[in-house]
Amino acid sequence: MLRLDGKVAFVAGAGSVAEGWGNGRATAVLLARQGAKVFGVDISAEALAGTTRAMEAEGLREWTACACNMLATDEVKAAVDQCLTKYGRIDILINNIGGSAPGDPISMSEEVWDSQMDLNLKTAFLGCKHVLPIMERQFEERGAGGAIVNISSIAHITHQFGGRTRVAYATSKAGLEAFGESVAIAFVRKGIRVNSVVVGIVNTPLVEARVVKQLGADPATFLAARNDQVPMGRMGDAWDIAHAVLFLVSDEAKYITAQKIVVDGGVSKARRV
Repeated sequence: MLRLDGKVAFVAGAGSVAEGWGNGRATAVLLARQGAKVFGVDISAEALAGTTRAMEAEGLREWTACACNMLATDEVKAAVDQCLTKYGRIDILINNIGGSAPGDPISMSEEVWDSQMDLNLKTAFLGCKHVLPIMERQFEERGAGGAIVNISSIAHITHQFGGRTRVAYATSKAGLEAFGESVAIAFVRKGIRVNSVVVGIVNTPLVEARVVKQLGADPATFLAARNDQVPMGRMGDAWDIAHAVLFLVSDEAKYITAQKIVVDGGVSKARRV
């Protein structure tokens, strides 16, 4: 069940900002465990090296790491071409590039707004732009297109945690889901499914490496507060996200497209601010 034998996955954002399990690294490793050949890209070669070590530790040999800026269309095309040369096809695309910046329309600069739109939206656009033609061709030739999962956030549902407003992040993630739904319907007759995983409060290396430093908070106090904001009483982790992704790209989800799975421990329904 949930096996991916014979499939090739292109995972954008497959590294991690620090040691440990970020969403992209956990997803890449889980897909490989389930039999996929995984081509992982990240802007940081160092971040990818950590994923390579994780793959090697488990004896997962069908893995290729490629440093790539997903904001540069030429680099994305080159990476996609390299994946095709290595594995001959692309069955799965995971768009996992993103990041948040605090601010409202007054406090946020235009430059930060623009960079948030690029990071959270344009990267998925470019991933789809260069992978969709391959999936189309596969459907025409073999009757099997592919599955795409975009990694979104509950930021556009809850909008604020602990008094922090992230207007550009929330807007871009809402846009990412709309983008995915539009692409899903545009390609629904071509054997291509597109869905979103909507991430809640999770504990990944990104939290401590960036968010805690950004706020200047005591790590233990900050993490305890995040746990308390979740109705379940605890944050999720990268594996919670990875397993949702795995389901959506698997054949068990073959009748699911233009949808989203919210992985948040109940936060978005409790609406706690």
